[in-house]
Amino acid sequence: MIPRETLTHIADAAAEFQFFDDTTLDHLRGRWPGLHFTLCGDDDVPARLSPVLERPGFNVYLVNGSEHCLTLTNDPELAIGVVLAWMDEE
Repeated sequence: MIPRETLTHIADAAAEFQFFDDTTLDHLRGRWPGLHFTLCGDDDVPARLSPVLERPGFNVYLVNGSEHCLTLTNDPELAIGVVLAWMDEE
């Protein structure tokens, strides 16, 4: 489970970076060592899934690890990780 307040703190911390890379992930993993963090482009996320948080330049999605394979979820009760999905400027 990832509380909504924690998600907000994670998004705020991620927003401090001009772009996402391994440095971003290292920083977030250092602050929240019990969570998994992943980066991808927002275009890589299925269109049917809505972000749990939206920030300028990126969206936040959740990872469910309760099944054999990792999946995306909108349920913070099932979440074990966070996906930061940057949006291409167009």
